[in-house]
Amino acid sequence: MSSTTVTRALFDDVMVPNYNPQQMVPVRGEDCRLWDQEGREYLDLTAGIAVTALGHSHPALLKALKEQADRVWHLSNVFTNEPALRLAQKLTQATFADRVFFCNSGAEANEAAFKLARKYAHDHFGAEKSEIISFVQSFHGRTLFTVTVGGQPKYCQGFEPVPGGIAHAPFNDLAAVEALVSERTCAIVVEPVQGEGGVIPADPAFLRGLRELCDRHNALLIFDEVQTGVGRTGSLYAYMDTDVIPDILTSAKGLGGGFPIGAMLTTDAIAQSFSVGTHGTTYGGNPLGCAVAEAVLDEVNRPQLLADVGRKHERLVAALQAINERHGLFAEVRGKGLLLGAELIDAWKGQSGRFLAAAREQGVLILVAGPDVLRFAPPLIITDAQIDTAMAALERAIEQVLEEGPES
Repeated sequence: MSSTTVTRALFDDVMVPNYNPQQMVPVRGEDCRLWDQEGREYLDLTAGIAVTALGHSHPALLKALKEQADRVWHLSNVFTNEPALRLAQKLTQATFADRVFFCNSGAEANEAAFKLARKYAHDHFGAEKSEIISFVQSFHGRTLFTVTVGGQPKYCQGFEPVPGGIAHAPFNDLAAVEALVSERTCAIVVEPVQGEGGVIPADPAFLRGLRELCDRHNALLIFDEVQTGVGRTGSLYAYMDTDVIPDILTSAKGLGGGFPIGAMLTTDAIAQSFSVGTHGTTYGGNPLGCAVAEAVLDEVNRPQLLADVGRKHERLVAALQAINERHGLFAEVRGKGLLLGAELIDAWKGQSGRFLAAAREQGVLILVAGPDVLRFAPPLIITDAQIDTAMAALERAIEQVLEEGPES
């Protein structure tokens, strides 16, 4: 058997070209740090896109995974398993929900939520009640259904015809939703903070208005908390920081701390529409994923950790604002908890990728939320010293790009 040298160049030879990964290959991680093949160290402010909430190689997660791996890996849904039952119980005890459906990703959790909303409406009000209202610039996944519910048409291009019965309103514009909602509406789906759409928080009054519209029209309110959930905003779930309770909530990303798992949470009454055989997944609720997610939930759902997220938010925002006072690069710094976005001023619109690349060269890994916004979603365990070091490195990167000047 021939051996292959594994480098970034191999990606271009053997992988489908739907990604353009960075020109380094991480090989090891510990807490908020990553090392590449050359042994270079980076501070990770991406957390795998808000996934590794407890950083890399967290001892509690490693322990849970290894212990479960010694017992049973996979059973399918012909059986239930102990980790799935424990995790479901803890999620229902910690949230509004009575029932949980496990799957493998955020897209699958949203797919389940949208199917359940339509099935519930069909069961109780008839087949005509099937329309879903979503929001411009929203993101709900990459299956054909979820990408259509998402409010970014570019992700549907070339994949038509797409599912029908979906409408989009401007985010934070309650009057626009009122103009769209009708007795045909079965659900409204909203991100408490739009992530891919630019890290834009929902106004509290807007969320209250959506709840009232759903109640008035017998529609279900779905919170997509794939990115905001599991402590990311400083509450276990972002809805807890509002006075609005959804009918369905979707969770993934941080729930597994890096192990693939998703969940859809709902009430007992709504869950009944998913009777035996109506929906399913081979790997969903597998013992390995649920064991790790239970360990994540135990670690994150502690008052001190969640309070620290709010404190670290203030430190990160203050550092970004101080950078902005010196360099005048950001039009706005916004977000909740440890999900932050810094929107570039007009002169630098479309060039977020340049700052990401420059930051990497300075030893700090950041994200973008489209071409105009730098996005920060560090592990929830990031220390004050690591925040300070990362922001100093980011400022060096910004100074370098500013010196080169904007692209024409």
